[in-house]
Amino acid sequence: MSHGQRNLVASLLGEIAAQRDPLVREVIVTHNLPDAPLAAPAQGWPFAFTEIFNATPSGFAANHNRAFAACRMPLFCVVNPDVELPDPAIWRRLAAAARGPRVGCAYPRLLNGDGSPQDHEREAVTPFALWRRHVLKRPERRCDWVSGAFWLVPAEAWRAAGGLDERFHMYCEDADFCLRLQLAGFTLAPADAVARHCAQRASRRPGLRMLWHAASLVRLWTHPPLWRFLGTLPKARQ
Repeated sequence: MSHGQRNLVASLLGEIAAQRDPLVREVIVTHNLPDAPLAAPAQGWPFAFTEIFNATPSGFAANHNRAFAACRMPLFCVVNPDVELPDPAIWRRLAAAARGPRVGCAYPRLLNGDGSPQDHEREAVTPFALWRRHVLKRPERRCDWVSGAFWLVPAEAWRAAGGLDERFHMYCEDADFCLRLQLAGFTLAPADAVARHCAQRASRRPGLRMLWHAASLVRLWTHPPLWRFLGTLPKARQ
């Protein structure tokens, strides 16, 4: 999905095309802001390529639900434009993890642009968890959800969870989805694979994105899946 990030999208597509992995048979790019079609390389794309052009901008959840509806593959990948793929075997390793029994989401280990580990595995977002993380500077106690920057989700799991909740315009939809996947009996599976994610962290700076983040947190905290999920955890893990 592109928010006017043409150069990032073109770079990622170039990496995927250069890998020529037979597991990647279809790529869908959603242009959330007005843009021209992306030019194919001289030899053409080594996969079926579809571009969706939104008349008006939509949220993360709505865009990916529409992309999923257009996807014909048994495994559906959500990947941000600001992701880089240094691991040549990433698709094989992700697919192997995603095909495990009752796996609902496989994901790689994410690194920051400088090579340091990214904090993409988190415990359920509650006010107490945020206090522990940001004020007490405590490490995460478990992995309840994974950043939606890079997922590989079996189509059956996406359907069983009902896709992403479009009431989240931006932020927390990945946390909510991971919790609903697990409530539906699926698991989150780390793959033996690495990708780089040059995240901007725009929601931590004053502005519209911070307001969207705050609104999404309120929705998450007043939304039944979070509390139903917490109710499934042993007392010692809450």
